[in-house]
Amino acid sequence: MSDATKARKAALRKKLIELAEAQIAAEGLSSLRARGLAKEAGCAVGAIYTHFTDLDALVLEVNGRTFRRLGSSVAASVAAAADQPPRDRLIAMSHAYLHFAAEHAFLWRALFDVEMSADGPVPQWYLDALGGLFSYIAAPLAELFPDMPEHELDLLTRALFSSVHGIVLLGLEKRISGVPLAQIEQMIAQVLSRVQ
Repeated sequence: MSDATKARKAALRKKLIELAEAQIAAEGLSSLRARGLAKEAGCAVGAIYTHFTDLDALVLEVNGRTFRRLGSSVAASVAAAADQPPRDRLIAMSHAYLHFAAEHAFLWRALFDVEMSADGPVPQWYLDALGGLFSYIAAPLAELFPDMPEHELDLLTRALFSSVHGIVLLGLEKRISGVPLAQIEQMIAQVLSRVQ
């Protein structure tokens, strides 16, 4: 394969990821269709499948970009609150998570709407990205509970993530809580301030 052909293939792959990301960001994951994507990219539908095994594989690439941006947002909140007590750092990163979800609702939802299981064919980068997010939570928890066994700390980390994620999800979808963003922040702070 010539360098020019490799460059064209790489450019099309990148374009497909960017177009899919824009479509998901604008209208949600359910709006992504191979035919529409191919038309917008100026390629045949089959060309999509020379780069990705299926649309879920393409969505995973979009999710990778979203995870990196989410990770940067949470990392920035951790850095800004570095001199704060552990609970305050947990609250700061949870608020960063909430604001990212609110600003990028469809992309954030796509992180969890692609069907995957931990024992299935989940890409390593996806597991690493999720592990990175959990490590931000685990660090202040380890300070709060220095004698907690590692497996229990991991379980508590996942429980807190699940709790915050649930509050964010229900709050943004205006389900049970139906409260403004500032009150969702307050709900998260109330839950996390009771971690002892």
